[in-house]
Amino acid sequence: MFYENKIWMANDGDEKLCMFPGMLNRHGLIAGATGTGKTITLKVLAESLSDAGVPVFLADVKGDLAGMCEPGENTEDMQKRIASFGLDREGFSFRPYPVQFWDLEGKNGLPLHTTVSEMGPLLLSRLLRLSDLQSDILQILFRIADEQNLLLIDTKDLRAMIQYVADNNAEFSAQYGNMTKQSLNAILRAVVSLESQGGENFFAEPAIDIHDWFRRDSDGRGVINILDARSSIQNPVLYSTFMLYLMSELFEQLPERGDADKPEIVFFFDEAHLLFDHASPLLEEKIGQVVKLIRSRGVGICFITQNPGDLPDEVLSQLGNRIQHALRAYTPAEKKKIRAAARSFRENPAFDTETVLSELGTGEAVISFLDEKGIPSVAQRAKILPPQSKMGTISESARKYQVSSSDLAEKYGDSFDRDSAYEFLQRKNAILAQAAAEERAQQEASKEAEKQAVKDARDREKENAKKTKRYQSAAGSIAKTAAGTVGRELGNAVGSTVGGKFGKKIGGNVGASLFRGIIGTLFGGR
Repeated sequence: MFYENKIWMANDGDEKLCMFPGMLNRHGLIAGATGTGKTITLKVLAESLSDAGVPVFLADVKGDLAGMCEPGENTEDMQKRIASFGLDREGFSFRPYPVQFWDLEGKNGLPLHTTVSEMGPLLLSRLLRLSDLQSDILQILFRIADEQNLLLIDTKDLRAMIQYVADNNAEFSAQYGNMTKQSLNAILRAVVSLESQGGENFFAEPAIDIHDWFRRDSDGRGVINILDARSSIQNPVLYSTFMLYLMSELFEQLPERGDADKPEIVFFFDEAHLLFDHASPLLEEKIGQVVKLIRSRGVGICFITQNPGDLPDEVLSQLGNRIQHALRAYTPAEKKKIRAAARSFRENPAFDTETVLSELGTGEAVISFLDEKGIPSVAQRAKILPPQSKMGTISESARKYQVSSSDLAEKYGDSFDRDSAYEFLQRKNAILAQAAAEERAQQEASKEAEKQAVKDARDREKENAKKTKRYQSAAGSIAKTAAGTVGRELGNAVGSTVGGKFGKKIGGNVGASLFRGIIGTLFGGR
């Protein structure tokens, strides 16, 4: 509850325990076992920030934060709680809060998209669960795309880029280092797997403009941006990577502003342990750096998890405001975690923090807030205030109305697919294919022309041979005819002269004629 320019979170007896808004960019932690009251604490803090004019972004992994858009119900139990805190004397009232619903899939809120290029190779490698070698190759893919002005917007752009590098592997490997086809194929398979898990909807345009989170209603209250994560939490890597991306976007896009009387926005990271599961050392280092430096951009981060030990020490040391709900210990390892959680608080001589942490009931917590000078208070056992909005979820019709009536519905309602790497490479491949086809056609035409020339030459040779043969045959006939004629004349002459005389001797005229014929045939071919 926003009270006297402070955030009244809990009571320790009659003492009001409040946060100073100016200390919220020193970050915070809400921890505790399941069912101990973390969600109520988150709602009270988010409502108070909204009343203070500070926008909020949070993830709803169970669907029970949606009720913030409707007023709370004045039940008998709530009346008792209000009276026990003295809230009835301090202007407490049930009321709705300005809420904007978002959803990675666009089903239960406005679509929350980003592009492959904006995600970057480091976070994308985590999302694709690549090895160190494959991550290095993905870095090279991004560099090639950047140098060739290829936009990587959605997953089909990324697939086209991988295929392009694979097709020209020899050229790129010579310039950037060896990129084996096995590694490229492994990255491609990871992209296809991501698409089957909703990645096609995740990487799209319009990409989120984080400045749309910095809105206030007509009363000056900060808008509570709620990411419906009931579906995306089923893919923990996708959920946590996208939340980290959003946190990084805040860090990279917001200018330096130093300390102020209140933050520009507070970012709640529910199920925060997922952020560090399977995170590489490089990624952990980046997260620690963002958490450390983002406060200068006026951004507060609140991690919500079951046990503080879920977070790396480097991150945990940056969380100045702490609300620790009950922890349960049934094993030596769990007792050790309680001991570690207790030691993260300044000791209060009035009680043993370690013992109290295992005794807390639902709605109770051990609390330590930063004072105006940034010094953490001693541990205090307290009861968390009730929220002013509805506890629990809302009807689907109410949710749809909230989404459709949003002034951002027109901006984010319809996705589009602009010209990017996939389309460019498709055109390039088409041009190359056409050029290759034309070259093949020219080569085929040249081959056909050569074949035809050879055939024509052979045909000419054959025709010439035929002409020569006909000429020789004709010449032979002429010669034979001439020789026969001359022979006959010569034979007749010789036969008449010799044969006639000789024939007459042996047979008169008949003998002479016969002998003339024989001589004529021998000499004349007759």
